[in-house]
Amino acid sequence: MRHKQIISAAFLLTGVAAMSFAGPAKPAGGSVSGKVTYEGTPAKQKPIDMSKEPSCAKQYTTPPSTETVVTGPGNSLADVVVYISAGAPDEPPPSQAVTFDQKGCRYIPHVLAFQTNQELKVVNDDQTSHNIHPLAKTNHEWNKSQPPGTPPLSEKFAQAEFISVKCNVHPWMHGVFSVMKNSHYAVSSKEDGSFTLPNLPAGKYTVTAWHESYGTQTQDVTISGSETKSVNFVFKAKPY
Repeated sequence: MRHKQIISAAFLLTGVAAMSFAGPAKPAGGSVSGKVTYEGTPAKQKPIDMSKEPSCAKQYTTPPSTETVVTGPGNSLADVVVYISAGAPDEPPPSQAVTFDQKGCRYIPHVLAFQTNQELKVVNDDQTSHNIHPLAKTNHEWNKSQPPGTPPLSEKFAQAEFISVKCNVHPWMHGVFSVMKNSHYAVSSKEDGSFTLPNLPAGKYTVTAWHESYGTQTQDVTISGSETKSVNFVFKAKPY
């Protein structure tokens, strides 16, 4: 009997020690969510002429359009980068890489958001060569050729910046790198323009929405617990 009591006490002490080592559970924090919409009449996107690159042109039943302004139901606006621009500290990058694909002579996704010093892998899924050229101003500008069938290119950016990306071989190819200081960012969805910024500790924040054609907007918000604060952005569309 005494032997069983000693064993039970040992297991109890082990459990207490494990709990002390793990520490108390951290609260999930609050979040910011909302939608991005537009008012007015946005510019009509132009069809892309890929006749000079038949291997890409044959991938489409109808010519694809440019993506500088992507809209959806209910005047929703996609590809808007929404992020915490003030109030949150810088964070180390995650270990997993992000992928920027070249497929059908287009960049997928059109807007790619990731963190500073996070690995970026550029993939060529086409049967033709591409020349990816991020037009960085704060970071180092580079320009690399990528023939078909070659391994992914690997790069990193050390500074936060919105970087326009082009292909020197195919002038219609255009995309955006959104390099962020921390993990508190999202890109508004193509379905309804929605976004969510989770896991925000209590505090005061500035939320910024950036669009490549319509500029930026900001709103201040205070998170006091585990609540979800609603923040919506409405951009003025330009018909040209």
